[in-house]
Amino acid sequence: MAKCMLPDAAALRRRILEAVACGASRHRGRRKACGGVDVAEPFPRRPRPGRAERLMEILQAEPSDSVSDEADDAEARRKVEAFEEIQRVVRRLQLDDHNAGGDPQEEAATEVRRLAKDDPEARETLAMLGAIPPLVGMLDSKDPDLHVAALYALLNLGIGNELNKAAIVNAGTVHKMLHLIESGSNPSISEAIVANFLSLGALDSNKPIIGASGAIPFLLSAFRSPETSPTARQDALRALFNLSIASVNLPLLVDAGLVPSLLAAMGDMAVTERSLAVISNLVASGEGRRAVSLSADAFAILIDVLGWCDAAACQEKATYVLMMMAHKGHGDRAAMVEAGAVSALLELTLLGTPLAQKRASRLLEILTAEKGKRESEAGGSSGVSAVSAPLRVVAAKTAPAEEGMSEERRAVRELVQQSLQNNMRRVVRRANLAGDLVPQERLRALTATSTFKSLLDRI
Repeated sequence: MAKCMLPDAAALRRRILEAVACGASRHRGRRKACGGVDVAEPFPRRPRPGRAERLMEILQAEPSDSVSDEADDAEARRKVEAFEEIQRVVRRLQLDDHNAGGDPQEEAATEVRRLAKDDPEARETLAMLGAIPPLVGMLDSKDPDLHVAALYALLNLGIGNELNKAAIVNAGTVHKMLHLIESGSNPSISEAIVANFLSLGALDSNKPIIGASGAIPFLLSAFRSPETSPTARQDALRALFNLSIASVNLPLLVDAGLVPSLLAAMGDMAVTERSLAVISNLVASGEGRRAVSLSADAFAILIDVLGWCDAAACQEKATYVLMMMAHKGHGDRAAMVEAGAVSALLELTLLGTPLAQKRASRLLEILTAEKGKRESEAGGSSGVSAVSAPLRVVAAKTAPAEEGMSEERRAVRELVQQSLQNNMRRVVRRANLAGDLVPQERLRALTATSTFKSLLDRI
């Protein structure tokens, strides 16, 4: 007796689709059967609109659902395999070095570095499975290659993961890295330590710990050393910037001699902007402002930056530092004027960004008021006007004395106008234009603009 054979799922699906297709192709009074024979339909009924089409869509969608399930299964298998690989790596990390030798741990540390480089989930999983303590323990080894492998593995584990950064510091990594430095580490290890300090110092809770550990002199030495690679030098400066954000570290940074080192590096375009950013943080404290005041040629260097550096961030930060120094320290204002601050600031009010223009205008107000005050005091004590002869002559030629204005105020106003005209000539020369293209009338007219009119009205 023959067994009753059930159609498989694919055959059944085809038959259902054919039946639905036949039902969907009815014509008025007749329909075509599946076998191709026309069958009379004396009382044809109109099918419900869209019913057959909807059933066909559902049936045709079933294979795509199965494909989606297969993709989900493949993704799940991939995650399981990745987890198992991480487990194997962590077990190799945790092997006792005396039994397994240094190479298996070094290879495992290199694997951690590779797995954690571009995979945030792998970083989190590695830390949860206990990868950090054995990596930190490797820093006690006497093998420099193992040190480098462990340091870069820790570096990658901390990328974009605040919990891992905190766990790495809490495991004692900072002191172990400083011990490696004291014991005479090679340049590769030093660069890896600098990179770790940069990464770990980005977390606010780590900043005071790193600052108090004694890492600042090491980072400053790495920044100043001519033997340091450009990348490591940039990393050291960025690490110092991170530490300067915490106010508790400011006295430590100043005591280490950071301010003179930053000022000496201002001629290097690669580090000037970030050096100014660090000084901007330092002058928020009294120790930082005193360090700037006591540094040789500090104001000449800062004002010179306004002349040669066209980067908006450099101009804005340099004017911020000067403004902080002028606002807090009256004795520094005269040094700024002597260093040529007025001319540089006038140029900045014409060519700078809106923020730089605002700061330059405010600083000009402070400096010109201070200059007028000093000249008034000098004239009152000697009984003779403090205005120089050239200024008197130019004032008589270029601008009539305004009624009711003191001679000292006219002198200061004339100084500002002269500086503006000299500055505009410099701007013209920088633009490679002929001097006669900007007539004297136009130069004088610029002093009537809102910015300078406001400034001149105050002096």
